[in-house]
Amino acid sequence: MKAFVRIHALAMNTFREAIRNKLLYTLLGFGILMIGAGVLLATLSYVEVDEILQDTGMSAIRFFSAGIAIFVGIGLIHNEVDRRTIFTILSKPVSRSEFLVGKWAGLTLTVWLQLALMGLAFGAVSAVVGAPLAFDHVVAIALVGLELMVLVAIATFFSAFTTPILAALFTIGLWMIGHLSRDLRALGEQSDLGSVTTATEILFAVMPDFEVFNKTLEAVHGLAISMAEIQLAIVYALAYTVCTLVLGSMIFSRRDFK
Repeated sequence: MKAFVRIHALAMNTFREAIRNKLLYTLLGFGILMIGAGVLLATLSYVEVDEILQDTGMSAIRFFSAGIAIFVGIGLIHNEVDRRTIFTILSKPVSRSEFLVGKWAGLTLTVWLQLALMGLAFGAVSAVVGAPLAFDHVVAIALVGLELMVLVAIATFFSAFTTPILAALFTIGLWMIGHLSRDLRALGEQSDLGSVTTATEILFAVMPDFEVFNKTLEAVHGLAISMAEIQLAIVYALAYTVCTLVLGSMIFSRRDFK
């Protein structure tokens, strides 16, 4: 219980610090602008106007939410080390693992808040132009929230032991690979070399599979999102987040700040 209280305090402090970041509002503004710009893109087509509008909006939500998770998240631990405030925090009865989890929780709360704002903008634009809205749209956006939770964990992991620039590069790389890992595995399965097939299978198992959270196609085209798919996404997000934070805590606990 005491550990939870300490993590909660760190998370709230991180949240307050993150929402003062100007970069967050810049990316959020661009995201909402792109959601609105979908109206202009949709007018260029005479067919599937609503689908183009909503596909553009969902893509903007996913892209700019990931940008906030990465570029705001990578500097959180570095700033504490750079300002030397981490020594003050760790001098109190706070373990390094609690510090890391608190940072992750605070940033996750921040990106969920901006996701909700972009979701409201998406709903407002869709309603104004008369595009159909269903519960599956809410589910698709909620699954983006699970993707962001994993992405924040990855950004926190790299921030625990490397510089902000390298953390950004590594996190962006994993985010891109995570959306291509299924295609890479499919290519590996078509190879005549067993070693290539095995390598792509291992890569798929280790790398994040962010496509498990991508239900934009289903939401936009009115296809049903099954409960099994939702449950799989929840379990996958929790498992990958916990494993990433545990590994990050193990590395962070051995880091020398001097």
